[in-house]
Amino acid sequence: MPGKQAAAKAVPNAWSAMLFALAAAIAIITALSFLLPFGSPAAALLLDHHKYSVFPYPFTIQNATYLIFAVGIADLYVRWRTARYERAFLHRKFLPEDDKTVLQISDLGVIRRDVSRLYDSQNGFLPYLIDISITQLQSSRSVDQAVAILTSSLDLMIHKLDLRYQTVRYIAYLIPTIGFIGTVVGIAVALEYINPNNPDLGQVTGALGVAFYTTLVALIVSAIIVFLQHAVQREEESALNEAGQYCLKNLINRIYIPENTGHVVS
Repeated sequence: MPGKQAAAKAVPNAWSAMLFALAAAIAIITALSFLLPFGSPAAALLLDHHKYSVFPYPFTIQNATYLIFAVGIADLYVRWRTARYERAFLHRKFLPEDDKTVLQISDLGVIRRDVSRLYDSQNGFLPYLIDISITQLQSSRSVDQAVAILTSSLDLMIHKLDLRYQTVRYIAYLIPTIGFIGTVVGIAVALEYINPNNPDLGQVTGALGVAFYTTLVALIVSAIIVFLQHAVQREEESALNEAGQYCLKNLINRIYIPENTGHVVS
């Protein structure tokens, strides 16, 4: 399908983006492992790479957090590219945009042929809305029914778009949860080091450092994910809303259906 081929070129594959992001995260973690001296404050905070670590390196809470963060970033990157792909349709001038042109039913066939190849089941907000509105106009010759089908389609597409962010929302919830797990484990280990007869403050404070560092890193990473998710989702929802407005303004509002057809007149 031409629409699918065009979308595939403009929107990166989600699995490819995820694998690339994971590989990049692993490379960065590896580089930091060599660049940050073992036991330094930065290595302890960012990587949990020090002698008091509860977890065997590199299988630490911080590193797991970064890998999950990479998956979320990959998903958001795909969504951002999709938003840009959708917004580009608004500049394709599928419909007349001046203040004088009036469309008749006979004019709609050519427009529909142009847009019908530009969308698939996942992408192409504007071509889909134009296509389904024209189909309704051609079959019923009713502006009211065309408006109804446009409105219903927009509602369904908004819901479908919202579902695309379920993975990112889960990641934003999962990351601080993993951080809190590291905190609980760190505190539990610290308590085990407390020996009233021979207290080892170094072991205790080291284990507590693990506990608080994991939560700190997780909360910062989670905040970044949530911020990016809201920004990208707003961009994609804006592209959908503008597609609906474009279709209403330049198709529905300028269609003319003569009274002698016996149907609803624009």
